[in-house]
Amino acid sequence: MAVTNIKMLYPTDVFSEWAKDGKDIGMEKGHAKSVDEMIAYAFKERSHFGKNFSFLDLGCGNGWVVRNVTKNPLCERAVGIDGAKQMIANAESAGGNAKYILADINSFESDEKYDVIHSMEVLYYLEDPSKVVQKISEFWLNEGGRLIVGIDLYYENTDSHSWQEKVGTPMLMLKESEWINIFEVAGLKDIQTWRANSSSDWAGTLVITGKK
Repeated sequence: MAVTNIKMLYPTDVFSEWAKDGKDIGMEKGHAKSVDEMIAYAFKERSHFGKNFSFLDLGCGNGWVVRNVTKNPLCERAVGIDGAKQMIANAESAGGNAKYILADINSFESDEKYDVIHSMEVLYYLEDPSKVVQKISEFWLNEGGRLIVGIDLYYENTDSHSWQEKVGTPMLMLKESEWINIFEVAGLKDIQTWRANSSSDWAGTLVITGKK
């Protein structure tokens, strides 16, 4: 039996190359509907509170989500963090009032807290997402703050099972119940999940959200 050895690249190296090639624009368009649904959910809550809020996009790519969030009149501070150098370069070149941080999310320690932390298509690339979610819960979220994440690669989405080999970077395949458990162990409350932007031929983005 022939054995195929696939060289796996570090995720941030892959996405830096994608950003150089302009593929970040395709990612933006592909994720827009799911992200819009997630952001609308989080911001409805913030609007109900009627107070200014701070926002962090974990794995912000070219910054498109952060730039959109700055348009919300209640947003007083919007920050994006990404480990792909070219993604951050693209984000900064787009201008706007957002702040961007180039850092390895696996080891990053935030010296600021946020009311809303959003992440789309990032957690399963991390070395230990449970550790990062724990840090978010303990140190990055303000009391009453919300973490909301979107994941397209998960066990129940069979279309995603071949993505690791196609993209050539390590990806963590977990079930919905396992993601829920990560949030629960981190101490997050009122945890909810749903499928965003699902259709007859697409399982949809698995959204997981919880509050501190």
